[in-house]
Amino acid sequence: MSAEAPSTTRPAAVARPGTAARPGRPPVPAAIRRRRVAGRSAGYVFLVALCGATMFPFVWMLLTSVRRRDTVFGGGLIPHEITFGAYARAWSDLNYFSHFMTSVVVTSLTVLLVLALATLAGYSFAKLDFPGKQVIYVTLLTTLMMPVTALILPLFLQMKTLGLLNTRQGLILVYVGLSLPFAMFLMRAFFETLPDELIHAARVDGAGEFRIFLRIMLPLAAPGVATVVVFQFLSTWNEFLFAQTFLQNPDILPLQPHLFGVVRGQHVTDWPLLTAALTMSVLPMVLVYMRMQRRFVAGLTLGAVKS
Repeated sequence: MSAEAPSTTRPAAVARPGTAARPGRPPVPAAIRRRRVAGRSAGYVFLVALCGATMFPFVWMLLTSVRRRDTVFGGGLIPHEITFGAYARAWSDLNYFSHFMTSVVVTSLTVLLVLALATLAGYSFAKLDFPGKQVIYVTLLTTLMMPVTALILPLFLQMKTLGLLNTRQGLILVYVGLSLPFAMFLMRAFFETLPDELIHAARVDGAGEFRIFLRIMLPLAAPGVATVVVFQFLSTWNEFLFAQTFLQNPDILPLQPHLFGVVRGQHVTDWPLLTAALTMSVLPMVLVYMRMQRRFVAGLTLGAVKS
């Protein structure tokens, strides 16, 4: 009889009490696992609390817009009686549609102008060489360090000299001039992440510089474009200070300063009317963000992870 070969297999490791055995890894002690679970749970609780604190003003505004005026500060958070009369009054009594369209026109033209100029400038500073490039770029960036309130008086005098005071065109130019450096800075950062080999190959094929920018580089910078659009739309739609200062005619005011002027009373404020108008004014911002959410998040995280 032939002798059986000795077995070379080892008995399976038996997990000790209080530890979890993982294939190919040493078991994790129960105390460490409990600390990890406790730390993760504390992080979740903190995030939920932060989310609740962030959402509470919007929830309060929404609930206040559907309650009666005499129960705003004495009827609890949840209204006992829901009414949508404040929305009808806001639409009819506040000339809402006219000022809403003013905000749409001012914001749309501002976003388009900023986007066109910022993408061209960002591409030029990122991919082209020309005399004084760094000096011009640093000079534009220094405008970001100036407080906005310090520019009100010089801009007011300049617009008065140019005959642009109390005009929508002048307000749009102010928005474009103040927003362009930051948008250009963002677009330059996005264009710098794109490979130069694409530009060299297109030049070899005989493509012009503007064609390269429009057909090749700009589509690849779509996340950056979405980021600029979202930031610019939110800042322009919610802007209050310059519109209130440079537009003296109440009939051409955008929506936000108009609501501040007509709803805020000297002694009593109609809170359901105000919150209903503000709720309607928030909807365009929500729609724009939902439409560009994926590219906006991709633009914010671009370059955060190295491949």
